[in-house]
Amino acid sequence: MAEEQQQGCQPSDCAGCAHADSCKSKPQDMKAAANPYSQVKKVIAVISGKGGVGKSMVTASLARMAVEQGYTAGILDADVTGPSIPKMYGVHESAMGTEEGMFPSVAKDGTKIMSVNLLLEKESDPVIWRGPIIAGVVTQFWTDVMWGDLDFLFVDMPPGTGDVPLTVFQSLPVDGVVIVTSPQDLVQMIVEKAYNMAKQMNIPVLGIVENYSWLECPDCGKKIPVFGESHVDETAEKLGIPVLGKIPVDANLARAVEEERFYGTENPYLENVIEKLV
Repeated sequence: MAEEQQQGCQPSDCAGCAHADSCKSKPQDMKAAANPYSQVKKVIAVISGKGGVGKSMVTASLARMAVEQGYTAGILDADVTGPSIPKMYGVHESAMGTEEGMFPSVAKDGTKIMSVNLLLEKESDPVIWRGPIIAGVVTQFWTDVMWGDLDFLFVDMPPGTGDVPLTVFQSLPVDGVVIVTSPQDLVQMIVEKAYNMAKQMNIPVLGIVENYSWLECPDCGKKIPVFGESHVDETAEKLGIPVLGKIPVDANLARAVEEERFYGTENPYLENVIEKLV
């Protein structure tokens, strides 16, 4: 019976069992052990309720800010079916490994990166895997990768609230999440889904970042709300979380992504965020 309880039996199954009290007092810990060659101080997951809101750009921006402020940082690209982090940093070589584990690739600014794109024969090869396999690979990026000494490991999550976010929240020691959104009313509604998932998993929500907040007219400097008026302040107040930053449509950031040189980019719209994550 004790073995059954460790595997997650129901309370009704424990009636009359001598181990029932210990079963109730010791909830099952599903956290996976990090690679012995990893010493990560903080794990921050960057999530969004839907795709297309610039989550990967925000993840990379947070890593860049950390590095610029003297911290060591890594990015675990958990968006397995839509990986973009390596290309943003101009990292294309295949990941290498030994019997002890895999080495993350290192970008020109020192950011350590692990992504499924670094394991594929061709970067353009599709990842046609079922959810459990994808989730297993993400877990291996924690257990099998030798991250070394890191102050921050940022996890670029896939959009939504499916298998991979659930696996990350259950298997990795996530210290908090940052939610990324955009101004549209629909997206603001979906923010609450991401927030509620994190809260149900007992993961602290550190704040929210709004992307595509406005476009600045190059002639008059007027801020044009291309995607509609922002509601992020109202949403943040409703949920009781801070707004960490508002990022406009910025050609410099877009150009850095396209030219694969995000390793040398600064995002001034998030310059004070890292101190709130320490």
